[in-house]
Amino acid sequence: QVQLVESGGGLVQAGGSLRLSCAASGSISSINVMGWYRQAPGKQRELVATITTDGTTNYADSVKGRFTISRDNAKNTVYLQMISLKPEDTSVYYCRFGNSRYQFYYWGQGTQVSVSS
Repeated sequence: QVQLVESGGGLVQAGGSLRLSCAASGSISSINVMGWYRQAPGKQRELVATITTDGTTNYADSVKGRFTISRDNAKNTVYLQMISLKPEDTSVYYCRFGNSRYQFYYWGQGTQVSVSS
């Protein structure tokens, strides 16, 4: 089992910045991909960004150039640096750790990000 604890959400004005953190504990040796997803009210959960254990990153088109995913292996933590935030970025953000080969994933509890216009 892997436990994930997210932090860093909050309320920010448009154009502002936030950094989300996701700290993992437990059996993480089998994890090969980590990512951030978001879900706005009435909408489906969508991918924001992922990073693999070899450092390969992937971003949704809507956040490219504004969001950066990174990881600190020593701290078992993944970050999402968000700049130039827009009201449409308002969502609950979830981190997810998993293994893409064996298709098992763990989710964090979510952290609210609200961007006011």
